[in-house]
Amino acid sequence: MEDTIARYKRQTKESLHYFMNTLSFVPADKVTWSPTPTAKSTLQIVAHCAGYSGLFAEILRTGRFPCSGDEFRRRANDAIASITTLDEAKAVLEKGIADSLEALDTVKPEQIDGVIDSPQGPTPFIFFLGLPGGHIDGHATQIDYLQTCWDDQEVHF
Repeated sequence: MEDTIARYKRQTKESLHYFMNTLSFVPADKVTWSPTPTAKSTLQIVAHCAGYSGLFAEILRTGRFPCSGDEFRRRANDAIASITTLDEAKAVLEKGIADSLEALDTVKPEQIDGVIDSPQGPTPFIFFLGLPGGHIDGHATQIDYLQTCWDDQEVHF
């Protein structure tokens, strides 16, 4: 049976593959397209994922939430705001996921069933093990949806 850390590492790698594959079907002229003025574009979704990915690695590496919720969001938003191109967003995302995979290797078995204080209150540490992959997996479906808005009805594997 696959151990817990190996399972989350596999899921994170699979989620990154799914995310990047989905992203590869976005035409260049649609990267900044949005269905409404308040909806995110593909670039904004990728930048969002990139901005948070390194912070997830920090939680895994330290075994605690690194700062207040407001500070956490400010750090993510600063990273997001610094990204201006899809290539930058992809590079930052891939680095954050690589850092998260490395951080998963530092998790001790006794941490897995532990609880850490987070802005939402006491949170099972195992929640954070799945966060890097789960976060990008969820946002890949947003890109899937944008593709249907410009009439790309093909299922991309």
